[in-house]
This record gives sequence, structure tokens and C-alpha cells, in this order.
Amino acid sequence: MIAHGKDIKIFSGNSNRALAEDICRKIGTELGNAETGCFSDGENFVSIYETVRGSDVFVVQSTCSPVNDNLMELLIMIDAFKRASAGRITAVIPYFGYARQDRKTKPRDPISAKLVANLITRAGADRVLTMDLHASQIQGFFDIPVDNLLGNPIFTHHFHDRFVGQEETTVVVSPDVGSVSRARAFAQKLGMPLAIVDKRRQKANSSEVMNIIGDVRGKQVILFDDMVDTAGSLCGAAQALVEIGGATDVYACASHGVLSGPAIERIENSSIKEMVFLDTVPPRPGVTCSKIKYLSVADIFAEAIERIYQEVSVSKLFN
Repeated sequence: MIAHGKDIKIFSGNSNRALAEDICRKIGTELGNAETGCFSDGENFVSIYETVRGSDVFVVQSTCSPVNDNLMELLIMIDAFKRASAGRITAVIPYFGYARQDRKTKPRDPISAKLVANLITRAGADRVLTMDLHASQIQGFFDIPVDNLLGNPIFTHHFHDRFVGQEETTVVVSPDVGSVSRARAFAQKLGMPLAIVDKRRQKANSSEVMNIIGDVRGKQVILFDDMVDTAGSLCGAAQALVEIGGATDVYACASHGVLSGPAIERIENSSIKEMVFLDTVPPRPGVTCSKIKYLSVADIFAEAIERIYQEVSVSKLFN
């Protein structure tokens, strides 16, 4: 017996409306009728133009750039649905911003990921659906259920088809020690060996490549990470793999293409042959790069939403 709302309704803020529309097409429903915008002084507002009383509501909103505006839109929408007596509210956050501040690294540091988790919970969300959290322990910052989907299977299908029969001459590379566990799981699924770029980070958004652990000489490599912000670390790792390691071709993939500042220019001028992202963060409007390709996450989010609505297990999506 389904113990939640009488029907399913999906709404979207402004951050990734195209993805929300794709999810609705996969499920076979229409995107909810709502308006989000700003007053003249910059304050965000939300207007909901249909009833949600007793409904199972899903709010699709990545907290990508502009991060603070998109986060406030999400919080205000959740509050509006709560006050409109929605049966259950799920915050669908394909890219969860503020996830990099998940612990104190020096005195008087904030733990912003925990603060954002508190805000989403207090606003009225009943559960959270997200993908590839920067730090998986962030799930524990919430006092509500969190489903952290994996983009790994989408990349596995893409690169398996591309490199089938070339497993012996292709190496999966972790761009830093912190990404080793996710890169190892990816390499195991593809049946490829693993290498690691050992680097020393001097300051935020800056790093110095020190060494390459593993043999990549004469081989094509796949750099695997969870997110790319300014692309300095990724492009530095790609350069080191070619110049120091002797790799022939460098491919790269990451779940979240934040791509702030000079990121796109760096990727265009780098040793990377192809850069693959998931569409958890939409491409920057009016900015193109011949090397960048996007894969859709609509299928996996649509299936997760349907499973949550039907009160069945979502664990199948993690395999």
C-alpha cells in the first residue's frame, strides 16, 4: 500500500529546467505549473499555479551557479509546497552545491554542507535525491532519507562501447588520492587497470602534480573524477600523464561540470581529447567547446522518482 500522496507532481526551479522536462518526458507527466523569479531588489519569489494538496511533490533544482539564488529558490519552493499541504516533498538535487566544505580543515572553518542540509530539512523537505555527492558522508548531515545516485553506470556504458576490446591498452586514472575509491570501482566495471596522479595542493583551485603511480606509457587513459570547477587540476593531470607518464591519448569524465572561470578555455587548450560530463549542471549558455560532451541523467532520475513514489527499493540503481 502506498502511504504517501495521491499523485505525483514534478516542479522545477530555474537552475536546470531542461533536465526536469526530460525527466517528466521519461515518466510521462507534465512539468508542474510554477513561476520562479526575482523582485527588483534581487529577492527570489515563487508562485505555484496548481494545487498540490496531498500530492507527492518532487522539486528538481541543482544548486549550481548562481549558487545562492538557486539554493534560495529551492528553499522557497519547498516552503511553498509545505504550506500548501503537499503530501510529501522530495528535493531532487542533481548537483549538490557547498559539498566541498564538509569538514573543518583549519580553525574557525565553517561546515557549510551541514548548514545547507539543515536549511533544506527545516524548509520542509521529507527526503533528498541527489547524485555523486562530493563527500558521501554528507548523507549523514541530513535527518531525513537521502538517496545518493551514482553516475558511474552511465560512464561505464559510454566508455565500454567506445573501448570494447581495448581494455589491455586503456588505463583509468584517478586525478588525486581522494578520488581513488570511485576510480577503482569504475576501473573494475570496465575491466581496466588503475593509475593515480599524486599531487600536492598549494591552495584552493591550484595544485602541483608530483608523480604518477602506475604504468600509463604508450596507453590511452581515462581521467575519472566527480566534478570539474576551474579545471586546473584536471588539465594539469592530463598534461602530466602525457609529458611525464607517456600516455598517448587522454580522455576525461566527471559527473558535475561546474566549469567556472577559465575552465572551458583550459579544457580547449589541454591535452584532453574528449571531456564527458553528466547534465546535472547545464552547459553555460552561449559558451561552447568542441571537446566537451554531455550525457543525460534523465533516465536514472526518472526511474528513481518512480521508485520513490511507488515505495519500492532504489538499490537496483546503485548496481
